[in-house]
Amino acid sequence: MAVQTLEAPAGAERWQMLAVRARRRRRLTDSLLIGFLVTVSVPIILPYFWMLTISVSAKTGGVESVVLWRASGVLVPAVVAFGLLRLFVEGRRLLWGGLMIAAIALVALLLLVGQDLHAQNYRFLWNPDIVADIRGRATAEAQFPSVWVAFRNSLALAVTQTALVLTVSTLAGYYLSRFQFPGRSGFLQGLLVLHAFPAMTLIIPIFLLMYWSGLLDTLTGVILVIATLELPFAIFIMKGFFDAVPWDIEMSAMTDGASRRQAFLQVVLPQVKVGMLAVGVFAFIKGWEEYVFVRTLLFEKQNWVMSLYIFWVSEDIMGVDYGIVAAVAVFYILPSLLLYIFCQKYLVQMTLGGIKG
Repeated sequence: MAVQTLEAPAGAERWQMLAVRARRRRRLTDSLLIGFLVTVSVPIILPYFWMLTISVSAKTGGVESVVLWRASGVLVPAVVAFGLLRLFVEGRRLLWGGLMIAAIALVALLLLVGQDLHAQNYRFLWNPDIVADIRGRATAEAQFPSVWVAFRNSLALAVTQTALVLTVSTLAGYYLSRFQFPGRSGFLQGLLVLHAFPAMTLIIPIFLLMYWSGLLDTLTGVILVIATLELPFAIFIMKGFFDAVPWDIEMSAMTDGASRRQAFLQVVLPQVKVGMLAVGVFAFIKGWEEYVFVRTLLFEKQNWVMSLYIFWVSEDIMGVDYGIVAAVAVFYILPSLLLYIFCQKYLVQMTLGGIKG
């Protein structure tokens, strides 16, 4: 008994020492990982900060590099600080901490580069003809669509394509998950093969198909092409989400008197809403940023989308007024950025579940 009484404190001290050592090792590992992520993130986000800075500071004569570095010296630490804050703080404290970081960054920006900031480069929003005028001086060709025409076309393309992909992939994913039929395994393998197949190799056949069907140079044709190319992977993803929903809850609903359609709409769909949201977000971003097929299939300027608009703006007036080019670029990425900000809470929760063949 005496030996056990003496050994107990020694064993407790040893376990405590091991726990302290494990905590130190974990803190060191987490610190190294965070430092690595911050280091590799800065070169990625820095061009975006420069684009934003140029859009609100560049004048006809250009922009001084000192303005870029001063603005980046404020924006980059602010974003890094907010990212670190999100790792360790949640709830209302995160909100107040984020507001404090934003306020400090705003004051620092006003003190360092406030005298160089202006909104003149965004005048194309309320005066769409300004881009055509600048392009006319640069290329002797003033014909150019309004940015709002391109924005409307892009929005119609992205929203319609997202609705098609989401509807078809949800119904097809449910059918593949719940029903057995001849050729099901081959169909699933075909979905992966179609997604892995390089879409660039299909440009000429798709061009001919659009020409023969009378859909060339129409938004409808581009919508159908992009939706078709996105569907294989979207169907496979939605099947994985439906596989993760237990069959028992659907059977219980039908046992209680619900029809198959009611069980699908009221019981199963709410269980896969995160997957539907993720597929919808990615489909929208794909439709919004698509360039290769819209460049190939659209010719008339009134059918241009934002990706084509910013391409021609960058090519024609970059050397004349690149402040407006940067402003158009900021306007172009704004919808995708806002969509991600509002949906990131659900995107980070996305898991594919158990994807069964």
